[in-house]
Amino acid sequence: MTGSPSSPGFPDSPPSPGFPDSPPSHGTPSRTVSSPAPSARSGRPATAGRRRRRSPLSIAALCLAGALTATVAPAAAAEPAHAAADPLARYHRQHLDWKSCLLGPDDETGKELQQAGAQCADVTVPLNYAEPDGRTITVAISRIRATDTARRVGPLLLNGGGPGGQSIGDPPWVRTAMKQVGERYDVVGVDPRFVGRSTPLDCRWPTGSFVRGAGSDRAGFDRMVALAEELAGRCRTHQGDVLPYVTTRNTARDMDVIRAALGEPRISYLGYSYGTYLGQVYATMFPRRTDRVVLDGLVDPGRYNPRLLRGTEPANRHALKGWAAWAAARHTAYGLGRTPGEVLAAVDGVQAAAGRTPLPIGGHRVDEHVVPVVVFSGLSQDNDAAYADLARAVRDMRRAVGGRTVTPSPWLAETLGFLLDGSDSAYGSVQTAILCGDVSAPRSPEVYWRDVQRARAKDPLFGPVTNNINPCAFWDPPRERPTTVRGDLPALLVNATGDPRSIYRNAQTVRRMWPSSRLVTLRGADQHAVYGVYGSSCADKAVNTYLATGRLPAKDVTCDRPSG
Repeated sequence: MTGSPSSPGFPDSPPSPGFPDSPPSHGTPSRTVSSPAPSARSGRPATAGRRRRRSPLSIAALCLAGALTATVAPAAAAEPAHAAADPLARYHRQHLDWKSCLLGPDDETGKELQQAGAQCADVTVPLNYAEPDGRTITVAISRIRATDTARRVGPLLLNGGGPGGQSIGDPPWVRTAMKQVGERYDVVGVDPRFVGRSTPLDCRWPTGSFVRGAGSDRAGFDRMVALAEELAGRCRTHQGDVLPYVTTRNTARDMDVIRAALGEPRISYLGYSYGTYLGQVYATMFPRRTDRVVLDGLVDPGRYNPRLLRGTEPANRHALKGWAAWAAARHTAYGLGRTPGEVLAAVDGVQAAAGRTPLPIGGHRVDEHVVPVVVFSGLSQDNDAAYADLARAVRDMRRAVGGRTVTPSPWLAETLGFLLDGSDSAYGSVQTAILCGDVSAPRSPEVYWRDVQRARAKDPLFGPVTNNINPCAFWDPPRERPTTVRGDLPALLVNATGDPRSIYRNAQTVRRMWPSSRLVTLRGADQHAVYGVYGSSCADKAVNTYLATGRLPAKDVTCDRPSG
């Protein structure tokens, strides 16, 4: 799942539910880690209160029309480091025009970058790598240069997840998290192709995310089938000429052009949520181009597909119970119940009422398809600020059930705006295009309906969200096969045991797949994105030591959730 409200998956960018990475972010500084579900719009990992907001629906999970021609190397193969005659020479040797990152007086990201001493540039890349002399697009990057030049390591490229989350604004907070070791790196934020300040893509959607609950019956599910087909049709109508090239493999190719344009033989990399998958793909396609690699909030490459949220229900239910216990202890403040059971019953009551009649909240009508996504979006961060945002949101929805006129709390207002108007259309468009462009999804609505019904029996609130149909069911097939990720890489992996977006099992799978890697586990936290986001000195120290020395820990590291 890569700010806006948190996202559910990896779609961690605007408020998105996660992985997709996630809705409005709570808590942490300006970091946002996105996932496929509603995702944070700002620059931090779309899952952690990275920037100012979390994306509600990032699907970390974490979507295309045209395919690259046969001249492109098979997806399982690495891209050659050098060709006899480099067809990308003009891109690799381009001169970068570094300038101020500030776009205007209201550009808060630009102000943060300027205050941190960053500069920005546009990197020209081919739209279609099979036709490098054809149409070009630009990829926006930012850079805070190393100050300890005598011990300089090189560039550290960042990706906060989504897919579709912006990372151009991330260097300031990442540099802070790196402490003194940050002085030895050029910290480079990247808005991937068609994201943020890069050449844009917008399907003109009426929403910032495709993530919805399937509803309580077949009629509700059929409405979601119609919505998914409409969203796919809008992308085909408005962006059909570029959809074939909105893929993770092309983003990895762009990263290597950035590397060359920076004049570097290798890059180090820090990726969150969906960004961990991008890092795996880059290391596979360009195996001799990586130096130090940190992947936080792991995606299992064997499970990467447009339905990334499937299987996250137990982790989200666990996180919901943890939040319910927190809210019950603060019944005086929020009035949701004096026991965890009463709080959970309040959530179920809101969902049932929204199924009878949509709830009027702040100019929006919140129905049974939206309520569970709001709750889902509120669960990617394990801290008091995030919990309070969700508690106020549930309180507001309960008041609407009781017939009161409700002015939504700020986080709820942002999340509903992300889900129910078109202001974040570009975020949802590119997130979906990447997911659908990478891996095919089932075409028949009946497959999704059967999955929804099975999942509903186990978890009536989250099952119909994580198994619901999405626009990839109506997308043109991908032009390239998914990447067969390399068998081993000496990387540092980081994951919390209770991560509701990139579940801990994913990290364990990648750790087994890469025996020369090491895993840093944050035990006891229901948290998506750890390094520099959660506040674990143990985890942060492990990452910074690796970045400073280039040596992985002798064995896996386990960190306990900080008390208090």
